[in-house]
Amino acid sequence: MNDGLIPRRYAKALYKIAIENGDAKQIYDQLRELNFRYTAIDELKRLVSNPYIPDEQKGALLLAAAGAKTGSSLDKFILMVIRNNRATMLRKIALAYLQLYREANNIAKVEIAMATQLPSTEVEEIIAIVKERLGDMTLEISQTIDPRLIGGFTVKIDDLLLDASVSNELKRLRLNLLK
Repeated sequence: MNDGLIPRRYAKALYKIAIENGDAKQIYDQLRELNFRYTAIDELKRLVSNPYIPDEQKGALLLAAAGAKTGSSLDKFILMVIRNNRATMLRKIALAYLQLYREANNIAKVEIAMATQLPSTEVEEIIAIVKERLGDMTLEISQTIDPRLIGGFTVKIDDLLLDASVSNELKRLRLNLLK
């Protein structure tokens, strides 16, 4: 089976229900939190895939990780996904929902990675340039420090990567020398 098709179908169904119930933004925020927790907590992945943990406990755990309430649309959805033996796909479903929501609401995900913390004026300049290029899109900006860049920064806008790092320049120089 297509690992991307199934999560996208579930995400579309959840998005449709969320629009009807008027809680699409709330579910978006909760799924962003769930995705963050999935990334940060390895134990969460193991618990969700453990066949000995009852579905209700898995659902309660995932709901708590998302910061959602019992009885919400997300609660019912998570339980349905678990009961359909798709619990291991929940993160991919969440990512697909986040993408659908961003597309529908004209939101661009912008990730700025820096070798060291840049002065706020420089970060603001980078953000201003990105805003200028993207026009009226809403920006969802995250900043990280990545010492592997050696110097400079990278800006990732959805799937596009703009690389102004020293490590990239060194890589290019090395390739030119090898030619």
